[in-house]
Amino acid sequence: MGTQRGIALLSFTFFLLLSSANALLSPKGVNFEVQALMGIKDSLEDPHGVLDNWDGDAVDPCSWTMVTCSSENLVIGLGTPSQSLSGTLSPSIGNLTNLQIVLLQNNNISGPIPSELGKLSKLQTLDLSNNFFSGGIPPSLGHLRSLQYLRFNNNSLVGECPESLANMTQLNFLDLSYNNLSGPVPRILAKSFSIIGNPLVCATGKEPNCHGMTLMPMSMNLNNTEDALQSGRPKTHKMAIAFGLSLGCLCLIVLGFGLVLWWRHKHNQQAFFDVKDRHHEEVYLGNLKRFQFRELQIATNNFSSKNILGKGGFGNVYKGVFPDGTLVAVKRLKDGNAIGGEIQFQTEVEMISLAVHRNLLRLYGFCMTPTERLLVYPYMSNGSVASRLKGKPVLDWGTRKHIALGAGRGLLYLHEQCDPKIIHRDVKAANILLDDYYEAVVGDFGLAKLLDHQDSHVTTAVRGTVGHIAPEYLSTGQSSEKTDVFGFGILLLELITGQRALEFGKSANNKGAMLDWVKKIHQEKKLDMLVDKDLKNNYDRIELEEMVQVALLCTQYLPGHRPKMSEVVRMLEGDGLAEKWEASQRVDTTKCKPQESSSSDRYSDLTDDSLLLVQAMELSGPR
Repeated sequence: MGTQRGIALLSFTFFLLLSSANALLSPKGVNFEVQALMGIKDSLEDPHGVLDNWDGDAVDPCSWTMVTCSSENLVIGLGTPSQSLSGTLSPSIGNLTNLQIVLLQNNNISGPIPSELGKLSKLQTLDLSNNFFSGGIPPSLGHLRSLQYLRFNNNSLVGECPESLANMTQLNFLDLSYNNLSGPVPRILAKSFSIIGNPLVCATGKEPNCHGMTLMPMSMNLNNTEDALQSGRPKTHKMAIAFGLSLGCLCLIVLGFGLVLWWRHKHNQQAFFDVKDRHHEEVYLGNLKRFQFRELQIATNNFSSKNILGKGGFGNVYKGVFPDGTLVAVKRLKDGNAIGGEIQFQTEVEMISLAVHRNLLRLYGFCMTPTERLLVYPYMSNGSVASRLKGKPVLDWGTRKHIALGAGRGLLYLHEQCDPKIIHRDVKAANILLDDYYEAVVGDFGLAKLLDHQDSHVTTAVRGTVGHIAPEYLSTGQSSEKTDVFGFGILLLELITGQRALEFGKSANNKGAMLDWVKKIHQEKKLDMLVDKDLKNNYDRIELEEMVQVALLCTQYLPGHRPKMSEVVRMLEGDGLAEKWEASQRVDTTKCKPQESSSSDRYSDLTDDSLLLVQAMELSGPR
């Protein structure tokens, strides 16, 4: 009898374990969270392919971009801000019952806000601002008792605010501004509440709660305004005393904090996380991991010189292998202890990690010690464009054009679609990497900003590589997105010629007047002289002329004459080049030709310096 009971107990225990293991599986053996996320993906339009690695056949979604998982491999975060997503938000989001954070702001998503969001009982942050959501605010959101931060501002929402919003007792911040909502407004308990920009709520403009209201400390029922004001008068004196005490305490705290900072500065000490502190291993956005220094030492064989993939002004890059066989590239930054405080470094790294695009190098994670700063990237099996142009087999013409288009799309994202925008400042073939499928990936796009965070907006320390640097940047130290456009134009010429910028002008004995030489042979219709000899005759003559024209447009002396990267990408795709080129030629033949010619001569002198290669090494950015 005892034996039978023991067997029964073991069977029941096994059944419970099996049930728990399959808790997330549908009857067909598919992960419910995978199904829910694929439902979200299917209802969205994704013009930049940021969700391309979302795979419906995956076992779990924890390796997907924009998805954050807990230690139990449950989806707790979904963040796709500023990705130009359109379409609608699928009701299947309600099946991600472990979600704590949803960030979909600054997109073009339309349609209604799914009422199924009310099922997400663990949700703490919900930001759908700056989209095109329409319809009413779902009353089901009142069930979100854990919600602390809610933004629906700058949409097209209509109707009254549901009374159920008053049930969200944990809410600290609520922004419903700039919609088409109507009154009355329930008594919202959020500490900060904004509802300005809703004409129907404040239709007459006389209600004191609407006039000039930008951030209300506590919302009040607009139908009971007078009662609320009357009940508030006797408490004015007490509130003034409370405010004075709070202000005094705040001043003491600020003074104490200032003294601590002064003491640390005097003793030349900086605070860092302990690299052995396991509580800070995971950064919440983008699955960015904090590595231990020892992990990276082992992976790179103690940063062996045999594992060096490249060297640059920012440091060396090492090939690394983790115990599970994952290949990575580890960039060990120079002067790690001089880069800045730990908080600043981590903030900048997290900012860079949010720039996610198929043509940008993804950041896996980072490592910090009191003397070291390291960044961990995926390993690019085909190396850089610069190395492949010198290698075998030869890159065919179609691949070169595809590389140009991919690199252009990556820079377009950094300049016009990323928030905040990022200027690369060292666009060149050595910084364009190639994945297994020869897809161009722009690398090191955030390091210039990362290491220059103490500089003003006008950069005095010029970063880049001579031959790729725009003339205005080299002479004034002031960079802009047009600085990157210039470097991209030189990159196009490198793809065409198969040579470095410093080489192919000199190969024609032009003493460095590279751009003048390219313009001259284009006018003489001798473009065959430009093409990489290894290509022989295996290229399209029309596409060659088009790419040369785009390169010349990008490398015009005056920044204002250069196209934006969005225009460059369209021209590479075959749209608008003829008009842009014709317009540039009209400018050349009128007032700007003498000025631009002399300016080009001045810039050409820079590339004829006998110390050119030394300068290139000193100014070169990350490779």
